[in-house]
Amino acid sequence: MQKTVYRFTVMFCLSLIIFSCGKGGHSHDGHSHDQKTEEKQEEHHDKVILTGQQFDALKMKVDTLTSRNMGDYVEANGTLEVPPQNEAAITTVVGANVVAIEVIEGDKVNKGQVVAYLSHPNIIKLQTDYLNAYSNSNLLKKDFERQEKLYKAGVGAGANFQKVEASYQASKAMVSGLAAQLKLLNVNVKTLQKGSVAQRIALLSPIEGFVQKVEVKTGQYVEPQTELFEIVNTHHVHADLMVFEKDVHKVKKGQKVTFKVQSMPDTELVAEIYSVGKTFEDNPKAVHLHAEIENKQGNLIPGMYIQGKIQVDNKKTMALPEKAIVDDGGKSYVFTVKKEGDKWAFKPVEVITGEKDSDWMAVTLMEGVPSKTKFAFNNAYYLMAEMKKGEAEHSH
Repeated sequence: MQKTVYRFTVMFCLSLIIFSCGKGGHSHDGHSHDQKTEEKQEEHHDKVILTGQQFDALKMKVDTLTSRNMGDYVEANGTLEVPPQNEAAITTVVGANVVAIEVIEGDKVNKGQVVAYLSHPNIIKLQTDYLNAYSNSNLLKKDFERQEKLYKAGVGAGANFQKVEASYQASKAMVSGLAAQLKLLNVNVKTLQKGSVAQRIALLSPIEGFVQKVEVKTGQYVEPQTELFEIVNTHHVHADLMVFEKDVHKVKKGQKVTFKVQSMPDTELVAEIYSVGKTFEDNPKAVHLHAEIENKQGNLIPGMYIQGKIQVDNKKTMALPEKAIVDDGGKSYVFTVKKEGDKWAFKPVEVITGEKDSDWMAVTLMEGVPSKTKFAFNNAYYLMAEMKKGEAEHSH
């Protein structure tokens, strides 16, 4: 009996030792393996990785955090305009036929550049009239000089001298008048005096700019003062906005205006007010204000409709576009961006959202980030969905 009890006790102890060793070894190896796997998976699933192709396909926009005016503002609509001195209508001073057109709409032209050529018998007749008047004036000049000498010598009659002098002065006036007309037609009188009659005349651009309109065709007869071309210097394009009476007291020179044009709906342009009108328009009752555009880009054409907001205080705060912010579990997140080789890594960062201004929203970061950190400016909802999908796959 004692042997049996002893044998049972020994076997039981051995079993405990073996079981403990086996459990301890498994625990040690298993814990090490599981910890490394979890760390690796946690590292993988706390961010979203996009390839360069995915990044381009999603049209991702990334930039550093932006400080913006998010305070009170005045809404104002209007159009893009240029000062009168930066617009030009090209006309002809005589009726003529268009024999050549040298530009098309959209072409850039320099001041004095030829835009078209005109021809007509009246233009040739004007040149011949000038040559006749010029030759006649030279003859009268010689007669005048001869009569002047005789008169001063007391030989010639005073009446003859006065008559010749009057004829000579009249001829000079005739030559000057015809020369002025030819100058308007861009005919070089010095060349004409040598007998070279121009068969056609050039129409020149009076300013540098772009051809906005071409109103003629080759061969077309055009009446005097008909507008043939329109040239606009878009370098000086500015925002011309209307502010209603109730808001006029809020606006002043130096304030910033943010606005968009329909041709670039995703681009925000910034301008600074340099002039506020002093008189009201009747319908609607509003005043004009003019603002110089600071970040001109794209094809800004006079006449484009714009929708703007005038910042009437200087309160600035950090802000991001609404598309950069996503709500999840009652909290708001944005994504920091970092280039990792040929891929892009996006990590969520919690923020507190504040005041909303158009498509932008004020944000306060819950944790500090380096000043040069870049953020995703769009597709935050997609990035959060991708991260959630990765977490779901990990849980399975």
